[in-house]
Amino acid sequence: MTGLTTHVLDTALGKPAEGLRIQLMRMNGEEAELITTVFTNADGRVDGGPLLQGENFQIGQYELLFHAGDYLKAQGIALTEPPFLDVIPIRFGISDVTAHYHVPLLLSPYGYSTYRGS
Repeated sequence: MTGLTTHVLDTALGKPAEGLRIQLMRMNGEEAELITTVFTNADGRVDGGPLLQGENFQIGQYELLFHAGDYLKAQGIALTEPPFLDVIPIRFGISDVTAHYHVPLLLSPYGYSTYRGS
């Protein structure tokens, strides 16, 4: 499979992060163009296949914006105001359109991690 996928796990609650809003941006220098806005499903994944695929899956710089603050508030987690983590930006490059890029997010109210998955 080629394309771009993501997956969000809530490490504080020990489950997939359902209902988390994600925006995918294509970067043109420091300018960001919105490609799509999606929400995670019950498995913490996005319905409908890859976020980018086919002719839309192009070499370039991209950014995923994970709206963690809204998600954490919806879970009933008491957060500071403003929350320590609100919108988490992950900027990355796609250099091979024949490959699969998976950008997962492991999330808690006070920390997160990501990596290039498979």
